[in-house]
Amino acid sequence: MLINCVAYQEGKKLKDISIEEISDYLEIPDCFVWVALLDAELAELEKMREEFDLHPLAVEDAWHSHQRPKLDEYGDSLFSVMQLVKMEGDELTIGEVDVFVGLNYVLSVRNRNNDGFLGVRARCEREPHLLSHGAGFVFYALMDAVVDRYFPVLDTLETELEDIEEQIFIKGSARLNIERLYELKRKVTTLKHAVAPLIEETGKLHRGRVPTVCVNTREYFRDVYDHLNRINASIENMRETIGTAIQVNLSMVTIEESEVTKRLAAWAGIFAVATAFVGVWGMNFDTMPELRMKYGYPAALSAIALVCGILYRRFKKAGWL
Repeated sequence: MLINCVAYQEGKKLKDISIEEISDYLEIPDCFVWVALLDAELAELEKMREEFDLHPLAVEDAWHSHQRPKLDEYGDSLFSVMQLVKMEGDELTIGEVDVFVGLNYVLSVRNRNNDGFLGVRARCEREPHLLSHGAGFVFYALMDAVVDRYFPVLDTLETELEDIEEQIFIKGSARLNIERLYELKRKVTTLKHAVAPLIEETGKLHRGRVPTVCVNTREYFRDVYDHLNRINASIENMRETIGTAIQVNLSMVTIEESEVTKRLAAWAGIFAVATAFVGVWGMNFDTMPELRMKYGYPAALSAIALVCGILYRRFKKAGWL
């Protein structure tokens, strides 16, 4: 679905144009066309391929979607894949934006995500001196917007981790904490898969041999590169903290099991002593002295109770009960 199609010249908006007019405006000096699509159909992509002379392999990747973040160079044009990460309730959803960039055009194809880039377009139009850099600056603005959307997701995951950490030493919560930690680890790993590949690819846009379309905006891409490194460092810290928290929870489970084992062992010891007394006095030999005692039964019960009481007190003092 077409969201908008606009022609710009020397940093200023000329007009909204139709798809059929794209080729005409591409021939105008210092003019570039910015097209945005949402969940594009194959026919729409094929039309864009004809208008912008896109590489068939790039179009195929955009059509199939579900790509790993990457940056491919085709002559003087670029094809970039970025993942759009968003928290919806407790779930992490993954969308995708594919960006085709040439010397005189920008085509963005957004998939499986309802958060548009109208704010990016408005920002660029408010800064004509920067927009005059052409398609390279628009590419930077789109990438910067995608990366900025990672920060709220990261904050939400860090808050969730802090909440779990507060529950770690609450008795009986270890199993639930481990389940929550593994779920959080899955989300953090998903975010890392969106961020890590972009770091290497963004590095190509500000150092070494920079693609022609990005030559005038290399310092802006360096800023995006720094943001990605900050996010990646936070992700690594979270992963280490999650691993430590999992180990602590497993230790808490072991401690709780050990305490239960000690209680069972203590009670088993107490009842074992009582069983031993009863077993001896229950043999019923005629020559046993206890059988003829008037108060033998109460005395036997008192002896059992006394020994069991002593054992109970010692186990209690030792912390087993």
